[in-house]
Amino acid sequence: MYTTSNHDIRNGLSRVAEINESQANGEVRLPKILFDNVVGGLIGYYRDRARHRCGDRMQLPSTLSCFAVNNSASIPVPFFQDDSNDGRVPTPVVVIDQDSDPEATVVEITFGDRLGALLDTMKALRDLGLSVVKGIVEIDSSGIHKKFSITHADTGRKIEDPELLEAIRLTVINNLLKYHPESSTQLAMGEAFGIIPPTEKPDVDISTHINIYNDSAKRSLLCIETADRPGLLMEVVKAIADINVSVESGEFDTEGLLAKAKFHVSYHGSSLSDSLKEVLTNSLRYFLRRPSTEESSF
Repeated sequence: MYTTSNHDIRNGLSRVAEINESQANGEVRLPKILFDNVVGGLIGYYRDRARHRCGDRMQLPSTLSCFAVNNSASIPVPFFQDDSNDGRVPTPVVVIDQDSDPEATVVEITFGDRLGALLDTMKALRDLGLSVVKGIVEIDSSGIHKKFSITHADTGRKIEDPELLEAIRLTVINNLLKYHPESSTQLAMGEAFGIIPPTEKPDVDISTHINIYNDSAKRSLLCIETADRPGLLMEVVKAIADINVSVESGEFDTEGLLAKAKFHVSYHGSSLSDSLKEVLTNSLRYFLRRPSTEESSF
């Protein structure tokens, strides 16, 4: 098992930049130890920050490898072509839902009809100090939807900390990249950590849309759509909190290269005024245009 540190993350990201610059065809192929250090470091970074904020009651492991797998329960799903006539890779979708269940956080994963049992994903979630209390499978025209209701293993309560929620999101995406390498062409993290990077990347200015509606007299609904990047969920929530707006609940969707979020927000128990909506919109737009990785953030 490889352990990670902030030094590993910085060195790994620097190495990724060197590979990006040297590969004329845009393909990035990282050795396993570098993949472990960088992706495992990102997951561990948000997990450890959540642990620091919540204290020892979370009882999270002190180290985490992004390839920590129980071999006896491992069911890797082999790559196969889509059954559709055009053979396109389906868009992977990862949903972090805080609205539908008052007692648990619901994680939904969709990848056409390619998802297997996801036993390794459930184990990775348990490694974060979480319990999978319920799992269901739904099938519709878009594919197979697998939903997990998860809580803190020690308290049985739903996950509220945005840093731990981001660790959950990165863990699920990391497992998609591992067991479905073809998904790297459809995920923002596939740029640095996938077998084949996305052929098209969304322009942040064009893809970013921010709208705020009054849900009721006591809260507003904030809708965000933008280009995805690691750490985005936690950082968006922090940017909202920086102007004293409270996030009550919400849903954060990773749909391929895009991130789509809906947050119920309030200001001192009331919906947002027009002037505060403008401040929040401008603040988020400025934040989302910033570089995705800053040295100071590690």
